[in-house]
Amino acid sequence: MSNIILDCQNICKSFKNTAGDELKILNDISFTIKSGETNSIVGSSGSGKTSLLQILAGLDKPTSGQVVITEKNIAQLSDNDLCQLRNQQLGFIYQFHHLLPEFTALENILIPTIIGNNNQKESEEYAKYILNKINLYSRMEHYPNQLSGGERQRVAIARAVINKPQIVFADEPTGNLDNQTAEQVLDVFFELQEELKTSLIIVTHDTKIAKQAKNQYCLHNGNLTISN
Repeated sequence: MSNIILDCQNICKSFKNTAGDELKILNDISFTIKSGETNSIVGSSGSGKTSLLQILAGLDKPTSGQVVITEKNIAQLSDNDLCQLRNQQLGFIYQFHHLLPEFTALENILIPTIIGNNNQKESEEYAKYILNKINLYSRMEHYPNQLSGGERQRVAIARAVINKPQIVFADEPTGNLDNQTAEQVLDVFFELQEELKTSLIIVTHDTKIAKQAKNQYCLHNGNLTISN
């Protein structure tokens, strides 16, 4: 049985500008990701990193090509099935934490489990376990405005992994933090990834962060190449 968790085949993405000219963002990208592996995609601003990540996660559609996640062609899924796939099997972390200000840290973490109709008693126990792992157990009843930037991003990481996803997509997850805080957040991030054996796709412009992944890719002029 194959341990390939994501199969990306011949992905192209283009837009038409106001003059009607076609602008190619992604050019015939193909690669696979195995279960439990860490992967980084590095590229300069405007290179198409975020566009690629959104296509891989089913948040955007390619102009051509296909993405298969856990043997499902995501383009063929209904909206409901795609939402269920994202909720149960995928986790998302962004540069900005996107925590809901009216909810506590614990409540923010539990949002994906509520959407997925999970057993809330079990989910809360697991959320508290994660909070302890990321050194925020004593802060679980605090609201986002009572947390530091690094603490908010750790809560966002906890929210991304609460459903034990098979893949976590991270788009510049420490881009809004100072260097020291970023290192602390990344240490927590990779520790959780190792424990959960989840696959990781991290998009960054920071080569130091990229080198922490097993597989390192570079996106340049719409083309993806292996850089390690």
